[in-house]
Amino acid sequence: MATTTITAKDVQELRQRTGAGMMDCKKALEEAGGDKAKAEELLRVKGAARADKRAGRAATEGLIGSYIHHNGKVGVLVEVNCETDFVARNPEFKELVKEIALHIASAAPVAVDKASVPAEVIERERRIYEQQVRESGKPEHLIPKIVEGKIEAYYKDVVLLSQNWVRDPSKTIGDLVKELAAKTGENIVVRRFARFQLGQE
Repeated sequence: MATTTITAKDVQELRQRTGAGMMDCKKALEEAGGDKAKAEELLRVKGAARADKRAGRAATEGLIGSYIHHNGKVGVLVEVNCETDFVARNPEFKELVKEIALHIASAAPVAVDKASVPAEVIERERRIYEQQVRESGKPEHLIPKIVEGKIEAYYKDVVLLSQNWVRDPSKTIGDLVKELAAKTGENIVVRRFARFQLGQE
């Protein structure tokens, strides 16, 4: 079987695209048999796994981003944290903060993550869904499973990290955060946000 030659140029190109280390890029290219798209995918998977491991580390640096809609009727403040000032000054980190602020203005999430959604809100939704499913005549034993599916769908609608990114619905906001965490090697956390809409509480 012919072996694929991995050139330094291939490694460099992959490194520029992913921000991963030289050795990681070389290994990924070898594993993917020289296929750059496949190697990039491998690195993203490994990077996301590493980002999960880093999630416990303290993120006390970062930025507060803002977005005001052109008509002046919607405004957002968002705090995104990282571990070092070095990453906070990184253009890609600044861009992420800006994109998240813009997304919040457009998608109007109610909480950063699932744990931040008030329990009474979930209980209210659960009661409504149970009633709807029961009235639709579904068998009793299927109701809990259907309701759980609807609760998950609700989270995707209202939780920032679970929402599909307005610019590219194939990714969630959580994916964007994980990708940059993988690239920078730091824990990145969306701490909190406030969305203001004229005339609304």
